[in-house]
Amino acid sequence: MKRCDHSKKKKVFITGRIPSLAYELLSKDFEVNMHDDLRLLSKEEIISGLEGKDALLCLLSDTIDKDIIAANPQLKVIANYGAGYNNINIAAAGEANIPVTNTPDVSTDATADLTLGLILAIARRIVEGDKETRAGRFKGWAPLYHLGVDVTGKTLGVIGMGNIGQAIARRAKGFDMKIVYTSRTRLSVRQERELGFTYMSLEDVLKTADFVSLSLSYSSATHHMIGAKELEAMKPSAYLINTARGALVDEKALLKALENKTIAGAALDVYEFEPQITEGLQKLDQVVLTPHIGNATVETRDAMAAIAAENIIAVLKGKAPLTCVNANHLKNRIMTAK
Repeated sequence: MKRCDHSKKKKVFITGRIPSLAYELLSKDFEVNMHDDLRLLSKEEIISGLEGKDALLCLLSDTIDKDIIAANPQLKVIANYGAGYNNINIAAAGEANIPVTNTPDVSTDATADLTLGLILAIARRIVEGDKETRAGRFKGWAPLYHLGVDVTGKTLGVIGMGNIGQAIARRAKGFDMKIVYTSRTRLSVRQERELGFTYMSLEDVLKTADFVSLSLSYSSATHHMIGAKELEAMKPSAYLINTARGALVDEKALLKALENKTIAGAALDVYEFEPQITEGLQKLDQVVLTPHIGNATVETRDAMAAIAAENIIAVLKGKAPLTCVNANHLKNRIMTAK
């Protein structure tokens, strides 16, 4: 356990190993205790580590439930190391008047880059080709050997046209892809015209797109938004790409659709039961699987560390957090810092 110990200073608990920048920023003013290991802590270990602390910097993979929140009455802020925050009981934090923060926006470019990489990988069978070559099965160029499909000129369907969705679509435009989308909040007609995006219903996006990319947040309302019915609506030649949240997709339905060739393939960076993967997906050649690396670049992870630390520093110094996600749940309303 990494520790920076100074008496009478406010105390911060970090649940896992993150870029050292966060530790360095926080330890200037606070006592910092960090679980310096890749192993995820149990609920009991988080409660124990949080005892007597003023701030919690947790990982996206930590479940911060009402029991953890209630275990420490002096807790003043929960900073999530990630853009998402469905791992935290927001209502319980609000009841305890604890602001919850995240690390938005800085993940946009890295996640969009990976999404385009997955589109290319699944369309051109890059992962399959790598395995084929390493196994010594490549015997030379041949006209019908290891054929994939074009990306250029195809239609990309984006579900969730927020910052990441827009970044994905802009990159896809570089491949002369047609962009159709659906989103909780529709872009203005002017934006659609300028960007060349066409708004459709979810059903029409699924029917139209050659590649369907998920880039929306997860909630109970979006749980399994892609299930058997939606997969049936897609073209048999279409591919599903998920770099958002695993539980947006019913993985058992996806497995069945892939086995039955209802759709052509899928590329997944996130999983419904993460880190477990639905048994059977690993065996399919028409599936590309990556280990939740959407924003896994040195630059992005450092930026996330800085934002998480700065949120804690602000709150413990009596200021408003930079990126509060539960301001409306707090008994004492706060404004996010500009």
